[in-house]
Amino acid sequence: MAGLRGERFIFNARELGGSLGDLGTLLPLTLGMIGVVGMAPAPVIAGFAVFYIATALYYRLPIPVQPMKAVAAVLLTAGMTPAGLAVSGVMIGLILLVLGLTGWIARLTRLVPQSVVTGLQLGLGLALALVSYDLLATAPLIGLTTLTLLLSLIFVPRCPSAPIALAAAVLLAQATGVPGIGIDAGAPASFPLVSWPTSGEIERAFTLYVMPQLSLTFTNAILLTALIAGDYFGDRAAHVTPARLSVTSGLANLALTPFGALPMCHGAGGLAAQYRFGARSGTAPLALGLVLLAVAVAPGEHGLAALAAIPAAGLGALLLVAAGELALTKRLFDSKPSCWPVIAVTAAVTLWADPFWALLAGTGADLLRFVAVRHLRRGAPGSR
Repeated sequence: MAGLRGERFIFNARELGGSLGDLGTLLPLTLGMIGVVGMAPAPVIAGFAVFYIATALYYRLPIPVQPMKAVAAVLLTAGMTPAGLAVSGVMIGLILLVLGLTGWIARLTRLVPQSVVTGLQLGLGLALALVSYDLLATAPLIGLTTLTLLLSLIFVPRCPSAPIALAAAVLLAQATGVPGIGIDAGAPASFPLVSWPTSGEIERAFTLYVMPQLSLTFTNAILLTALIAGDYFGDRAAHVTPARLSVTSGLANLALTPFGALPMCHGAGGLAAQYRFGARSGTAPLALGLVLLAVAVAPGEHGLAALAAIPAAGLGALLLVAAGELALTKRLFDSKPSCWPVIAVTAAVTLWADPFWALLAGTGADLLRFVAVRHLRRGAPGSR
């Protein structure tokens, strides 16, 4: 722990409100995988709780924990056995751990131009906005009311805007008969350490889960999370480095996925969301981790039912505010005109494909920009 900085734990209403800022990403994916795929609720929720608490104690800043989105998307469409899902988490964990401990992850991040990073932030923010639109469309009245309340309360000093808005969304949903996000009540409560995967499950996990996820983890969960933490907290986030984010993500997946947890990582969108709703220290992830732990150990399905009562439109409002925080950065508005095409290409490919191809396309566009700018400078009068 030597050399760690961060913040002392701050206990106030805004800090606790900030802990709920990331629910717009966390709950839809997590409850979807529990309800649609039929995963065991207790180990999934407990996995997030343990990782959140460990992250809070280690970083002492509002560094988030999120389900790995590429894994979640494939799981919801293609399916996977518990053993196959666990082995994918273990493989991802091993790769991230090696990259972090050897320092290779830091070398890789230094190769990414700033204009490409800005384009990735813009593209990911727009992608989150599209997801939020789908959630808002499930109950427009609830979504718009929640969004209006959020935007109104965000600028009120020390006001916990997120919990107030979510409480209003739940009450409005109950009054209008709109169901919560919902889960499958028949999902198993828990299961022990998963069985050893077959060779076929290992091969399928690597091709379907590991390869698509690594590019997203590299860009969003490691590179952008470290960058945005530095933007928000300056020297206080000096310990939030790509190498450490890679190591903590790797250790969490190695330790928790064999016991039924989902593959997890950090995330730029979650950091932006928690910061926007008031989080400034490790209290936010610590509080959310403790709440999730209480949900996981609550008797029957009572704890999970409380989370499932939140309407999807209310989560969409949270997610839209977080999307704006991620996309519309000072770095975007301060960029040079020559960088705008690079940012646009990177953001467009992020939306059209994924962050990995956007990283390649943006780097190529930045090389072309460099050549073009150098050529114009050589041809300018007085350059010789």
